Amino acid sequence: MKRVAIREAVVFLSLLLFGVLLLPMAVYFVGQTVFGAYGGSGYGEFFGSLATKLISLEWVAWFLVLSPYLAIQTVRLTWRGWRSSANL
Repeated sequence: MKRVAIREAVVFLSLLLFGVLLLPMAVYFVGQTVFGAYGGSGYGEFFGSLATKLISLEWVAWFLVLSPYLAIQTVRLTWRGWRSSANL
């Protein structure tokens, strides 16, 4: 049981790190390509406004940061459901 908890903590922390560091870059650069220039002064201001929203506990910012973990968990639960229904 302890091994599973450690593995889940590693998965959560690595996906959280991905959501905080790499996902905002992707959102910024894809948004800049699709919608045009960001209204601020670049990526630094974009990341700063995201960090401010995370600190102020705005749910949309936290959803963005946690979305990689939530996506993985959704896939895992769906897979588990399909496997258990196939065994019936």
